[in-house]
Amino acid sequence: MSDWAWALADTARTMPSAQLGDDLDAGSLRLREVVTSYHRRLRAGCAAPDNAIIVGGFRHGLNIVLGALARRGITHLGLEDPGPREHDVIAGRAGLGVVAVPVDDHGLDVARLRASPARAVLVTPAHQCPTGALLSSQRRRDLVAWAQEVDGVIVEDDYDAEFRYDRQPVGSLQGLAPEHVIALGSVSKTLAPAIKIGWMLVPPPLVTQLRQDMRLTSRGVPVLDQFALAALIESGRFDRHLRRMRTLYATRRATLSAAVEAALPKLRLTGLAAGCHALLRLPDDLREAAVVAAAQRRSVRVRGLSDYRVGVGSAGNAAASPLGPALVLGFGNVNESRIRRGVDALAKALTELNATS
Repeated sequence: MSDWAWALADTARTMPSAQLGDDLDAGSLRLREVVTSYHRRLRAGCAAPDNAIIVGGFRHGLNIVLGALARRGITHLGLEDPGPREHDVIAGRAGLGVVAVPVDDHGLDVARLRASPARAVLVTPAHQCPTGALLSSQRRRDLVAWAQEVDGVIVEDDYDAEFRYDRQPVGSLQGLAPEHVIALGSVSKTLAPAIKIGWMLVPPPLVTQLRQDMRLTSRGVPVLDQFALAALIESGRFDRHLRRMRTLYATRRATLSAAVEAALPKLRLTGLAAGCHALLRLPDDLREAAVVAAAQRRSVRVRGLSDYRVGVGSAGNAAASPLGPALVLGFGNVNESRIRRGVDALAKALTELNATS
């Protein structure tokens, strides 16, 4: 029996029926207690259960948050560039103008954010998507100072926080500035995308508004699933699952690194300190689109870094990245044999391109 199946069965057997109606606006108190305790233990957060709201996954929470910020008079949202796909589209639908803020090896360029009209910013500080950069300690301090100066809001996407290979998980921005940070997390990567459970850790002045928005956008996340997740975390099975998956992903990460070193020794692989993807830096004279197409012909699917530029969205009109051409290589759901075959096929595709250029 899988951990999730065990949790559902145990919950169905033991949960009192009176708890089925527990606070639809904010979510199960039990899960809010468990999530905030887990966030304090693993990520040095400081949210109380009353400041937590259970949502139907990260994007559900993001739509609620951005809509609330727009109604509170915030007009522009800073987005990492490159950054997670379609967040610019979601921001536009919420009525927010978007400011593209460059990313480098230290994460978001806070100086560029400071020079913009944005009073809110969405960041992936634990493992930047897609570059893999860790937001540096100095940038974290600078970002918090910016939020305090402009009375702004930092929306923290807790992306890849649990899957770190070089150290313990880094602390959450929410623990540094709880009055200015809305932390969003989910179990889509730690358990499965099909389990639509996420959470928002919210500054007290925003709790009432976001609870109301939660009520108006849905009638809450299935309560049985909420109690099952709480049981899974409380039992210790969730931590054991994470340790298992970190070991599995670390093996695949090492396989990818060794395969690239053997088949593509002149290219550099970066962003491997955490998560389930890495960047393969390409020579400046190669076009990402040509490499992606050549790999596709050999049944290997990769994305160009330019697909993650702010303003691309679902249209696919990618502009060249200032970081130079690169490919985003995912390894989380690919076994070692397929990783090696994929890298070999990619090497042949690059050889084919070099021969015809």
